[in-house]
Amino acid sequence: MENSGGIQASLAGRYATALFELARDERQLEAVGASLATLRQTLRDSEDFRSLTSSPLISRDQATGAVAATAEAMRLDPITAKFVGVLAQNRRLGQLEAVIRAFNQLAARHRGETTAEVTSAHPLSDDQVAALKTNLKSRIGRDVSVDLNVDPAILGGLVVKVGSQMIDGSIRTKLNTLAHAMKG
Repeated sequence: MENSGGIQASLAGRYATALFELARDERQLEAVGASLATLRQTLRDSEDFRSLTSSPLISRDQATGAVAATAEAMRLDPITAKFVGVLAQNRRLGQLEAVIRAFNQLAARHRGETTAEVTSAHPLSDDQVAALKTNLKSRIGRDVSVDLNVDPAILGGLVVKVGSQMIDGSIRTKLNTLAHAMKG
């Protein structure tokens, strides 16, 4: 598989590529994608899960057991459950969010889409996401999948990254630009 953009260059990219290829070969891309979305949301919502993935104090066996129990409780598909177990066994759970991001890029490319990383000050509604996808599709000329992030520090507006392009319409940037202009 051709991986432009350097996805395979990173450790997370290599894990994501392996997961993607396995899911593709087993025709489980949708199931794995859904399980990864669940994991990503859990990483955002659960302090305990974030600690599990990042703490060096948790032993390999403890992490593997905790991940297996978590995967079962979350009803993750078998491929994703085993994959997260491998990450735990290899002490790479800290790479989980980067692996998910890289997997989503690979899956979008496989579907013929471009991935846009969108950061907003608050969660976007389904209607806002649909409007954003439509707007981006008209600008780029192809389908766009969005990777949504929330960062209250931008105060409002959006920051959109598509490939090497970045559109920064955040209020924080506008205020910083205004402050810089006022300094003369």
